Amino acid sequence: MNILFLGDIVGNSGYQAVKKFLPSIIKSKKINFVIVNGENAAKEGVGITENIVDELLSCGVDVITTGNHVWDQKETYEFIKKQKRLLRPYNLTGDVPGHGFGIYVSTRGYKIGVLNLMGNVFMKKCDDVFMKSKKFIDENKLKKNYDFLIVDFHGEITSEKMAIGHVFDGNATFVVGTHTHVPTNDGRILKKGTAYLTDAGMCGDYDSVIGMNAENSINRFFKRSSLKHFPAKGEASLCGAIIQANPKNGLASDISQFIFGGQLQKDK
Repeated sequence: MNILFLGDIVGNSGYQAVKKFLPSIIKSKKINFVIVNGENAAKEGVGITENIVDELLSCGVDVITTGNHVWDQKETYEFIKKQKRLLRPYNLTGDVPGHGFGIYVSTRGYKIGVLNLMGNVFMKKCDDVFMKSKKFIDENKLKKNYDFLIVDFHGEITSEKMAIGHVFDGNATFVVGTHTHVPTNDGRILKKGTAYLTDAGMCGDYDSVIGMNAENSINRFFKRSSLKHFPAKGEASLCGAIIQANPKNGLASDISQFIFGGQLQKDK
């Protein structure tokens, strides 16, 4: 069972690259299930629209996760109520629409749980992610509630992500970090069988500052510009990981980093 996870789609460059290349990647890599983080896929580089969600699902994406920018496009607050394949962080504070966890059926008939979490450090206020995670693990079990579990941890700092990885070790197929837009090279299988990667990186133009126009970003750091950040428009790299999941125990048998196209291309 091969599961592809792609990191944050940033702006139109990343969005168009996913639409263009994902169908052939699914075929060449024999992918059975695809998850992408789409919280920056709108043309402004923040949020996601209903049309983008529909287009991503039509080109082979099975589930879309998000993070702190989930509500940046106002329409999302409404259409997420009916779109079960778009998740928002499970531990968002307050009474908000949508769901942070879902169970979906793969092309091979397996039940795949997808859990979308958000960190507490340097992020928008949300419920304690460790307490919510412990409660989730107590109430949901591999090979009982689902065949596999993928956890997208949308967080700022590496230590928080690593700690969550260990919390879920043996209870999830794959724990992957998103949000920083920079792919890390620490993909591995933890002691109890859960695959782990600190950050998947982004699907966007790396001739940039984390996907945003480099010149404008630098001018903002020098306080020479009052323009809002806007996405870079060059060729995108698609970054993430491919997990080989074992149907017998729901854990991972292999993890490989996936980087395709653009300045960072490794896979062909």
